[in-house]
Amino acid sequence: MVGSSREALHRVFQKDPALLTRAFQKVLRVPFPEPRDFAVLNADVTEIEPVERRVDTLMRVETDDGAYLLVVEAQGKKDERKRGSWPYYLAYLCEKYRCEPVLVVITQNSTTARWAAQPIRRGLPGWESLTVRPLVIGPDNVPVIASERDAERDVPLAVLSAMTHGRGAQAAAILERLAFALRTVDGESAAVFGQLVESCLADSRAKEIWRDLMSEIRYFFNNPVAEKVREEGRVEGREEGRLEDRAGMTLRILEWRAIPVPDAVRERVLGCSDLDQLEVWAHRAVTAERAEDLFAGDDA
Repeated sequence: MVGSSREALHRVFQKDPALLTRAFQKVLRVPFPEPRDFAVLNADVTEIEPVERRVDTLMRVETDDGAYLLVVEAQGKKDERKRGSWPYYLAYLCEKYRCEPVLVVITQNSTTARWAAQPIRRGLPGWESLTVRPLVIGPDNVPVIASERDAERDVPLAVLSAMTHGRGAQAAAILERLAFALRTVDGESAAVFGQLVESCLADSRAKEIWRDLMSEIRYFFNNPVAEKVREEGRVEGREEGRLEDRAGMTLRILEWRAIPVPDAVRERVLGCSDLDQLEVWAHRAVTAERAEDLFAGDDA
């Protein structure tokens, strides 16, 4: 059971280790060799028993260019003690495992991200004996996955997006897209990803919306009809289901926001057979003041 956003932020990489190296390429724009294998290691870096030291997540990744240790630290706020701990972790782990360590800090806070990205230099000014340059993943460089198609293309990255932006104003807007994308993975993965995202949501309304979405996802995976559609891969059935889901979700967003939905609006949404149009309406539903605002500009 994930009990906090801090735990969820690094646990997502244990669920899908390859997400971390994709984040290097897609978020940090840092070249990293194509991984061949991953192994999650014991995160304990205690050297003397009375002084316990533990990183959040530690993984070994094998590439054609050699092995690397990926040291992942989830950081909720500034903590100057980490500027002493992180160099120790890297030096100790490099000696213990005899391969190059890479420090990755993940946070939901922009101020914390800027603090964590500052190089840590130890030694004489201008002639440092040790320099640590953390790679930082946070709301300023993780893209907001606001398109259902983008979310489906890389579900773990969409999960990371929802988690890192979980304390921002855009959180509620991206949850519904992610919920649809989770239906393209297996039920166990959807449940784990759903729990990780919930742990990172600070806004009570966003958390309530996400719990309702997850209830629908659980129903989807337990529904024999939906299971048959998934197994047979029938295009028509999938497309019809996507239309129904998108229309229903658009109306539910309005209802969650306590916005009355006239019969005329409900009929127009439910009768729409254009998935792209429903995507637009669902996006508008997040900020609309009246149900009729869904159609603003459509008839112009």
